[in-house]
Amino acid sequence: MPYFSVIVPVYNRRDEVDDLLRSLAAQTVKDFEVMIVEDGSTDPCGDIVDKYKDQIDVHYYYKDNEGRSIARNHGIERAVGDYFVFFDSDCVIPPDYFAKLQTALREQYVPCFGGPDAAGEDFTDLQKAISFSMTAFLTTGGIRGGKVQLEKFVPRSFNMGYSREVWEKVGGFREMFSEDIDMSTRIRQAGFDIRLIREACVYHKRRTSLKKFARQTYVFGMSRITLKLLYPDSLKLVHTLPAVFVLGCLALILLAIFWRWWAILPLVLYAVMLWVSALVKTKSLKISLMAVVTSFVQLGSYGYGFIKSFVWKILLGHGRDINEEIAMRKGK
Repeated sequence: MPYFSVIVPVYNRRDEVDDLLRSLAAQTVKDFEVMIVEDGSTDPCGDIVDKYKDQIDVHYYYKDNEGRSIARNHGIERAVGDYFVFFDSDCVIPPDYFAKLQTALREQYVPCFGGPDAAGEDFTDLQKAISFSMTAFLTTGGIRGGKVQLEKFVPRSFNMGYSREVWEKVGGFREMFSEDIDMSTRIRQAGFDIRLIREACVYHKRRTSLKKFARQTYVFGMSRITLKLLYPDSLKLVHTLPAVFVLGCLALILLAIFWRWWAILPLVLYAVMLWVSALVKTKSLKISLMAVVTSFVQLGSYGYGFIKSFVWKILLGHGRDINEEIAMRKGK
């Protein structure tokens, strides 16, 4: 019986599933089963899964479309492992991932863990720029697994895991935006320890266009207010910084237009700092310039979503029934 059960929700991601399963088949330690849960896709990947059945212990389930959280729970209910590991379908797993995870848990067991993400060498330049934006201290404060952090580490669903004991006490994911942060919060509230295992890193493709990336980060910003309503103490200073960035940009632009042109210099300085940081990390002039753009898109979209949700749900009082809203989405 495998120790790990890998659970992956899928919706119309055939090529990504192929890449993910290929990377899992190349693991140096294969003490795991894989549960691919197709959440009502119109372009299912069952035939892709079949290609790997003689290489890894992989199981395929097709269900009606209800959301990624319910799909994960569907996989958990059918898993036999003692420890559940969650990946997104757009991840590629380094060949020594489970070897490193197994070693880390043997040396210091923890009932819940999360790992960082990075860009693979074969990723597009845009994906590498987006990866920088989502992991750099200058844009996220290190809250997604950086070496320096402004907030206690919170595992994300693209690379996290927890024990069967946690599931039996806390339950599965709730169908909502930022469901992984909600899950991690509930795990901590139940008294379980959570640890960042830095060596258990995955390659994360993320979004493939600026439009999709902007939409994703906009939703992240909106969901932060939902989390604040669920857990009043969860909102930290670092979460408000993108909103401050948006308001600050507007103020500086207006000052530059109607007062003095050099009022825009702080924004220019920040862009230069981003470029230098990205250049050092990526060692590519093109990617570092793109990273400035993706960083501004990320902060702007997140900040706008945060402000819009704050006004609607808190100032105007439309977020009072958030628990009922989540329950209606079948995630409870």
